[in-house]
Amino acid sequence: MLLRSPVLVTPSIMRGAHMPLPGTVGAWSNVRVHTEKSRALTAEAFSGHRPTAAGDLSVESHGIAPVPEDQRYGSPMRMFTVWFAPQVTMTGVFTGTLAIVLGLGFWLGLLAMAIGTVLGSLVVAYLCTWGPRTGTAQLPNSRMAFGPAVVLPAALQWLSSIAWDGLVGLFGGEALSLLLGIPFWVAVLIVLALQGVVGFFGYEVLHRVQAVLTVVLFATFVMLAVELVAGQPVVTPPTVSGPDLVGAFVLEVTIAFSLAISWASYASDFSRYLPAKSSSLRVFGFSFAGIVSAYLFVQGIGIAGADLLADHTADGVRTVMGTGILGMIALGAIALASVGSSAMNDYSGSLALQTLGVRVRRPFSAVVVTVLAFTLIMWLHANDTATRFTDVLLLVGYWIPAFVAIVVIDWRLRIGGRRSLNPALERTAGPDAAAAVVVFVLSYLAAIPFMNTSLIQGPIANAWHGADIAYFVNFAVAAVLYGGWRFARSRESGARTAG
Repeated sequence: MLLRSPVLVTPSIMRGAHMPLPGTVGAWSNVRVHTEKSRALTAEAFSGHRPTAAGDLSVESHGIAPVPEDQRYGSPMRMFTVWFAPQVTMTGVFTGTLAIVLGLGFWLGLLAMAIGTVLGSLVVAYLCTWGPRTGTAQLPNSRMAFGPAVVLPAALQWLSSIAWDGLVGLFGGEALSLLLGIPFWVAVLIVLALQGVVGFFGYEVLHRVQAVLTVVLFATFVMLAVELVAGQPVVTPPTVSGPDLVGAFVLEVTIAFSLAISWASYASDFSRYLPAKSSSLRVFGFSFAGIVSAYLFVQGIGIAGADLLADHTADGVRTVMGTGILGMIALGAIALASVGSSAMNDYSGSLALQTLGVRVRRPFSAVVVTVLAFTLIMWLHANDTATRFTDVLLLVGYWIPAFVAIVVIDWRLRIGGRRSLNPALERTAGPDAAAAVVVFVLSYLAAIPFMNTSLIQGPIANAWHGADIAYFVNFAVAAVLYGGWRFARSRESGARTAG
């Protein structure tokens, strides 16, 4: 399990400002995080060389420090390609095959994935709009809500970056191994080395690589889709019924939702260089369109070709495309897709490591994430890949909905009518920061009975025939508890002012 916390959870934090948690809220009540926050975002190691315009492919050593408004560039249109290409991977295809494995059939499987994908993408696209308004990445932005306790979601985000490298790199390594006839572990090292280079160079190189890959991967996966449609029946009926069908449908919605919302803690990482005057509606629209269209595209391929792709996806692609030039192109594209998507993980992982307070330059922290992913990929490949894949996919993101609820509530209360703000200059009240981390942990614990993985079989999920709604419970609990806390605090503040 990714979440381990020594925090003692007690409902007293939710009873009002006059009843603080011993050792937590009370100890923080007179703390002003403004000074600490400024140091945390503006330390010398967190600033550095920045790209100055589209096409500046020099190494970006700049880290989590806010990008000055007069040094921003780019158009919201580039948000489409930076979010489209990373989703066109065999990870998305494999998620589609799970709908058939669960017994949903074609149409119900497609509907379940559409619902989950749209819900998750709405969240990510909204958070992308914060980049131009703050000039910094998602985790540094979340420091406004969590204060110094941002180290908890930052640690989880760093681990998540490694996990996603594993999920995506698994298929890239397999494809390159088949293409070149080399051992799997050697192929994985090559894929990781290539993505490490992209992550090392940083923001502008990532945007350029994703723009090229959008065209290359779309064309390649269209060819794969055509071959699948021509070679076998596509529309298959459900193989389960009654409560089992309902449970499978809900589980697939959750899986698709988890795949999309997993980008939430990365979102503004890739929009932070956009000018502050950028249209939030356009940033949202292009981001949303890129994520949704890409996921539904590849997940649809997975549903259509589940019989061929469910067990060994890269080998299944070669079976469909043949061993000739088309097969070679397809395997090469899968490997490239892995490089492009995982480079995003490495980049965001490097920013997460800095948010933890590790004062190492961003390019080198990106390499650390890449290296650690190798062990996870080998574990995923060793045995029962399908089960391990599903477990990691779910477990890697169970914490994210609560994170989203907390930071969005704080943002809406904080931003007011302002067009932009500088997180390094924002104040965070000690009790609010303590409440954020306690609610974060409590929300995770509340979701455990609703989880359905081979590692955690929640009693409610079992009773509901495998329906996993833990993500939604996690979000709802956090929204109610943290929202209630902030509402009570605002009323108390208003009463003091009136008095």
